[in-house]
Amino acid sequence: MDERSLAVTRRSLHGVAEMVLAGPQYRHSSDIRLRVVPGGFGTVVMPDLRVDGVTLVTPTASVPLAGSLAELADRVGVEASRLDDVYSGGPAFRPDDRIEIDPQAARILADAFAQGDAALRVLAPDEEPVLWPEHFDVGISVGEVNYGVSPGDDTIPQPYAYVGPWTPRTGDFWNQPFGAGRPMSELPGAAAVLAFFRAGAEAANA
Repeated sequence: MDERSLAVTRRSLHGVAEMVLAGPQYRHSSDIRLRVVPGGFGTVVMPDLRVDGVTLVTPTASVPLAGSLAELADRVGVEASRLDDVYSGGPAFRPDDRIEIDPQAARILADAFAQGDAALRVLAPDEEPVLWPEHFDVGISVGEVNYGVSPGDDTIPQPYAYVGPWTPRTGDFWNQPFGAGRPMSELPGAAAVLAFFRAGAEAANA
């Protein structure tokens, strides 16, 4: 999968996550959290919406991820909404931004989220993984250390798992300014992601 297809698909899905799912959910229920679901991600409270591959699913209909963010929102009965009043420095999406989804890239990103979610639930069974719309990553915090999976960003252009201590650490394990990151392509499955998280916990507590 080429980096451009991943980047374009990631940005479009991020736009859907913030403006079509989390934004309307916040206006209705004062909650910005999203969750990982089979094939993608979804809201945690009303309105009940989820992305499955290249489709947006409601309790009564399924519509393709196409057109603009505002058009997609209108087709499922919500109003596209940014979250500038909730967090600063988030993604600068506009209602008229066009959605471009490569099906293969969407599968890669959904698989990364699913593996991360599964690993996080084993790492800390009492914590509920959250997919946050601001940075579009699924994660938890345990003992002042963040653990999660990102679909990629300007620093690491492919999906990656991360360990981010709130207080910077030094040593061979820590290979990023935020802590440690490992491409999901080097972590074949949830068990490998879990092993990376556990190695990060050990390094953070050393």
